Formats: sequence, structure tokens, C-alpha cells
Amino acid sequence: AARLSTAFDSVTLYGADPALEPDVYGKIGNAGVSICTLDDMKKLYSGFDLCAPTTSVSMTINGPAPMLLAFFFNTAVDQQVEQHLKSEGRWEAAQSALDEHAPHRPTYNPWGPTGLMNGLPQGHDGSGLGLLGATGQDLVDWGVMEQSEFDAIRDRTLTQVRGTVQADILKEDQAQNTCIFSTEFALRLMGDVQQSFIDKGVRNYYSVSVSGYHIAEAGANPITQLAFTLANGFTYVEYYLSRGMNVDDFARNLSFFFSNGMDAEYTVIGRVARRIWSIAMRERYGADDRSQKLKYHIQTSGRSLHAQEISFNDIRTTLQALLAIYDNCNSLHTNAYDEAITTPTEQSVRSAMAIQMIINRELGLAMNENPLQGAYIVDYLTDLVEEAVWTEFDRLTDRGGVLGAMETMYQRGRIQEESMLYEQRKHSGELPIIGVNTFLADGENEPQRVELMRSSDDEKQAQLATLDAFHARHTDRSGDALDRLKQVALAGGNIFDQLLDTVRVCSLGQITDALYQVGGQYRRSM
Repeated sequence: AARLSTAFDSVTLYGADPALEPDVYGKIGNAGVSICTLDDMKKLYSGFDLCAPTTSVSMTINGPAPMLLAFFFNTAVDQQVEQHLKSEGRWEAAQSALDEHAPHRPTYNPWGPTGLMNGLPQGHDGSGLGLLGATGQDLVDWGVMEQSEFDAIRDRTLTQVRGTVQADILKEDQAQNTCIFSTEFALRLMGDVQQSFIDKGVRNYYSVSVSGYHIAEAGANPITQLAFTLANGFTYVEYYLSRGMNVDDFARNLSFFFSNGMDAEYTVIGRVARRIWSIAMRERYGADDRSQKLKYHIQTSGRSLHAQEISFNDIRTTLQALLAIYDNCNSLHTNAYDEAITTPTEQSVRSAMAIQMIINRELGLAMNENPLQGAYIVDYLTDLVEEAVWTEFDRLTDRGGVLGAMETMYQRGRIQEESMLYEQRKHSGELPIIGVNTFLADGENEPQRVELMRSSDDEKQAQLATLDAFHARHTDRSGDALDRLKQVALAGGNIFDQLLDTVRVCSLGQITDALYQVGGQYRRSM
């Protein structure tokens, strides 16, 4: 099984193209992957069959999520086109057309930790690279395939791909800050994505991951994380309903994402979320059984990782993972111990994965479903946390709901207050953190040397050259594509449907700039 979680560099997170400007150049390829064109996405997921039932892809992207999702869907479609033509013995004809019509198409030159690699990475079978610099639609235009043949492959692919795109714009305003479009336009884009999912029968891909993780990482306590996240989820439900969608058509495409820290409340965060969501969806919205089921992902707390006594981080992560599994999370990400300092290394990732595998394969109690159910403290905590969440809902209601509270920056202020309290307790020692503010090592505590993962100048220059070549190949088509995109946006059409075509010839930065002109750029309420 291939469970892929994709983090993007901050240039991509803000919907921009790599550039030489100092405030952009240094961020290219750091803390995540740089994706600015469809070809970048094809290279990233080459070697993986994106339509295999054992493959699931999660993308941590928010402001430019519709564009990255359009890159992803096109990548999956073109993979299937390549597989189809090879299985029918027609790939040589496709290659001849590619050589004739796209002679300057790019090649895949992978980079590893030590620089440019000699050949494909270990285990890479070369699949998914055949249509670099071209698309399945191009093959139709060149007479290699019939339009109906391509349409059938595309439609089937969209019903098969599995995964999640984060795309939670409300929590970006409240906590993480990678907003790029005005809030109203960003919500419209989310609605267009969900409507497109309904129209095209996309059932196995989650159109939004309503995220508390970043709210917690910004400083919120577990009660606030849970309350704000569920409130954001209900806001999306109300918005989609206002656009005429049926609750049972979209609720299955919603997922949730929480952080697990060390506080007692994290023991029951999942069961409280499921109880509140199920009751509200049934009683308030009349949703069916499937729509009442809340699926959620847990990631262990990044804020709990410390550079001091860095090896202790794996102990904290193990305890947090144990809470998540005992609370029946649907999926789990365990952080690597060195993420307090850098992008994780291969060794630290292996250690993080071992935490989950040892719990699931070796720990006997974890082989029982819901082993803590019925314990007095668990039942008591469940009721207490639920009551506290409903109280926070009342505070939001008094401020005009989620969107009304955002106008006065209520959520941001609340998160900042709780973050300050946490830091004060940590620095005063009231909140004990072993090896950091108590039980310190005797004598000089020499910091452990950790390998830092950073992109090199050669990698950055290679990405800039790749982008320039993409622009040059499509210079005669990109302008018209961007004009059509803006016309659809101004006419009230489905922007995501148009993006599926636009991304074939336009880069991420070009699309973002075009949408700024019709949808407005984000400005924080003050």
C-alpha cells in the first residue's frame, strides 16, 4: 500500500511561482516540495499508480488548493492514458506524435539528499513519465486517441483516485495564515470543487480536511481546537447547503484532522467529535447514516517536539500515538523526532513509522477495538469535554457565528491568549517538560548534531529553468487559457471545472495572479 502525504514549500503554499527575488528564492524546495506546473506534479507522483485501490494521496495545501488538485487530477488521468496506450500496444504511435509535436518536452532528473541522482530512484518503474510536457488531451488533438476514448478514461479515473486535499480556508484565517484570496472567493472556490466532485462522481477523495491541527500548533488548547474545528465544519455544511447541494451528496467528502498532545482531553477528542457531529448531522440537517460518520486523521503534536534532549521526542510521540489509536482514529501520522529542527531525515522517519507499527503489530491491547470504553475517567472526560465544546459554540454564536467572529479576529485572539499561557507555564516550570525545564542533564548538555535537509542552489536553479521552459512551450496558449478562466469566474461558472483545463498550459503563479484580478486578494480584518 502507498499512503503518500505531500508537504509543499512556502512558495507553493502562497500560490506563487519560484523566482529570483530574495524573499522567494531561499524558500524554493525547503520544508516541502516545489510544485508550480503540471509537469512538476507528474514527476512527483511518477512510479506510483494513483488509481490503485491501495494508493491514497494527502496534500497539505489550502489557499491554492483548487489549482494543486487540478494538477493532481490531470496527473492521474495522464497516468491512465499512458497505461491504456501501452496495454493496447499503441504507445509507439503516441511517442512518434510526442516527438513530432513536443520535441522539447522535459525529462525527469531526480535529486536526492546528496545531489543529482544517476537514474531513477530505487523502486521507481518509470511509469507516469511518458506524457511529461504533454497531456492526454494533446494526444486527442494530434489524432492518437478519440475524444470519447479519452473522456471515458478521464471520467473513470476521477471516480477511482483516493486521498485528501486540506483546503480548509477558515482555519487559515484563524491560525495558519496561508490565505491568498479573499475569504468570500476562497469559499466559492471550495464550493466549486465540491460541486464538481458531485457532478463527476468523485466519491473516494475528500474535498476538504477540516483541520484543528494548525489551530493547536498555533497555541490553542484541546477544547478550543475541537470547538473551532467542528464549528468550521458546520460552517462549510451551511455554505454548501446554501448553494443548493444535498447534504448526503457532499458530507461523505468531508474529513477532519486533529492534533494529539499530552493533555488529558486528547484521550477523548475523537469520540467527542463523533458524538457532536453525528447528533447535529442527524437532528439539524437530516443526514443519512453515512453522512453522520465523522472520519478523522490524527497527527502527533509538533509543538511538543523540542530541540533539547531531542531523542525524548520519540517517547512523547509514542504516547500521543497510543492515545490516538485507543480513541479509534481513522488514520495516524507520527512525527519524526528531528522535526523540531529540520525536515525529517530517512532515519528519523523510519523511527517514527516504527512507533505506529510496534503499537499496531506488537502491543496486545491495541489489537482490541476501543479498549478504554467504559473506564470511569474516559466517560467522565467525554462528558466534560463535550460540555466545554458546546459552551464555546455559544460564544461563537454570540459573535455572529464563525464568519462573524472572524471579522473581529475572535478566534485568533483566543488562540494567541492560550499560546501565551502555554509558553508562560513552560518557561516558569509550572508545566514540566522533561529534559527541557526540569530533570536537566548534569553538566554541559552538548546539543545533538542533526542532519539538516535543505535545497541546494543547483536544485533551485534547476526548478527556475524548468519553469522558464514550461512558460516558453506554452507561451502561445497560456494567455487565452487565463482569459477563459477569468471569464468563467466573472460569469459565475464553475471555476474548478475550468481549472482542470487551465493547468495544462499555465503555471501556478500565472493562475493565482489571474484569479486575484477577478476574486480579490486576501486582506486581514483589523
